[in-house]
Amino acid sequence: MMKSILLLLSALSFSITIFGQGAYFSKKTYQGGELPTYAESKHLLPQPVLDKKEWLELYWKAWEIAFSRLQKPPLGSPLVSNWIDEALSPQIYQWDTHFMAMFGRYGHHIFPFINSHDNFYCRQHDDGMICRVINEDNGEDHHWGLGVDNARACNPPLFSWAEIETYKVTGDKSRFALILPVLEKYAEWIDNNRLGNDTPHQLYWSNGQASGMDNTPRDMGRPHPGDGWDQHSAIDHVGWVDMSSQMCVFYKDLAYICNELGYAKKTKMYELKADTISERINKWMWDEKQGLYFDLDPHGVQTKWVTVATFWPMFAQLSNKERTEKLVSNLRNPNLFWRKVPVPTLAANQEFYDPSGQYWKGGVWAPTNYMIVQGLVKNNYENLANELVEKYLNAISEVYGKTHTLWEVYSPDMYIPATNASGIHMVQPDFVGWTGLAPISMLIENVLGIRLNAPEKKIEWHITQKSTHGLKNIHFLGSTIDLVATQSEKGKMTLEITSNIHFDLEIYFQQQKRIFKIKDQYTRVEL
Repeated sequence: MMKSILLLLSALSFSITIFGQGAYFSKKTYQGGELPTYAESKHLLPQPVLDKKEWLELYWKAWEIAFSRLQKPPLGSPLVSNWIDEALSPQIYQWDTHFMAMFGRYGHHIFPFINSHDNFYCRQHDDGMICRVINEDNGEDHHWGLGVDNARACNPPLFSWAEIETYKVTGDKSRFALILPVLEKYAEWIDNNRLGNDTPHQLYWSNGQASGMDNTPRDMGRPHPGDGWDQHSAIDHVGWVDMSSQMCVFYKDLAYICNELGYAKKTKMYELKADTISERINKWMWDEKQGLYFDLDPHGVQTKWVTVATFWPMFAQLSNKERTEKLVSNLRNPNLFWRKVPVPTLAANQEFYDPSGQYWKGGVWAPTNYMIVQGLVKNNYENLANELVEKYLNAISEVYGKTHTLWEVYSPDMYIPATNASGIHMVQPDFVGWTGLAPISMLIENVLGIRLNAPEKKIEWHITQKSTHGLKNIHFLGSTIDLVATQSEKGKMTLEITSNIHFDLEIYFQQQKRIFKIKDQYTRVEL
């Protein structure tokens, strides 16, 4: 009898483990350790070489704030990893975490920023849902992140993007096997709960709160879902260009991950899913006359709000050359997006545009700027990407000179922090936070032009600066690498590479590409 009871209890315990939260993630208990400090870690970080001292100051300030945001789970919390916190409230936020991992990957050897994702994975529901806001103390979904029918629960599904970008720095694919079951179940939940199968467009719906664009006017006219929630928590089956494009990216990423793991059938399946979404977006959302992608109402009619969401298809590489050219033309239009500080999240010619920002009614945000810059790079608009980054960094630097910190979001028309959704109060200071993307990721990848690809044992170096510049102490494939470029009086560029590993160095200089096989500890190249 006692044996039967024990077997029953064991089975019940097993059932709870399998079908409770975190069933698809094999990391079940806390794995962390002591948190590193900025003071003890600074010498281990990549060291930029650049004559713009104000940008270097931003770089180091961003890291200083970032290290101050590292946290451990409170006693009794079911969270399984240390994490970098956005410092808004005692909750963790999904898409903030994605973008903090984007710059955090350059310090992965000190603190595995990507493991911040694990606290979402371990709280995934049995049906696949991952709530975008989770309490730090007890791991519960925060009510503010739910809404009617969990309408606010699904942030931009960008876990896979951050995971792959981290892989490009670390070269460690072991996480892919760990996270694939989680991501597959998450994609299944989104298809079951965010895909408008009852609409002619059959694309993905969202709302201001879920999309991260909290107070966007894109929600104007949508029905309130009830229970005291407003239109920014709407549940009608519109088609949103950002959410639909992000799902295209998600399925492309799943195909990439499966290919890396050797799952050929799954790779093909996810590629086909991405292609289907791409075809629907281009069929329903493109406006040839305006040269922009637009959201759809439940009947498939385009809603003509011009917002930063229109650039997600460019990032997803689903816009063809001609459409991308039109998107870029609109991006460069000062009456729309090319403001004193690019890129406002609501175009300047739109009703409710606020020059002070007012959060998503014109504010300039690091995650959307990073997305646009990456989209430009993917579509061979390197020069425009660099121009955007320089304008953005100059603005952040100007504000830093007055306030001595980095902010959550910036005004598009003035060198000041933006106002929040109230239109009165300033946004959060000391925000690293995803604002770290600008002085860290964009500085390394665009200003210095250095892009790591550990899986292919390759570094790309896009040389656009004329003065001495580069990056030292790059942690790559278990080694440290220094890359420094110096221009001679005759205009020639001399590259000095220090490394004790073999890798391919792809140089892009004056519209030419050259590949060097780096084998020696010190290599000198003249271009």
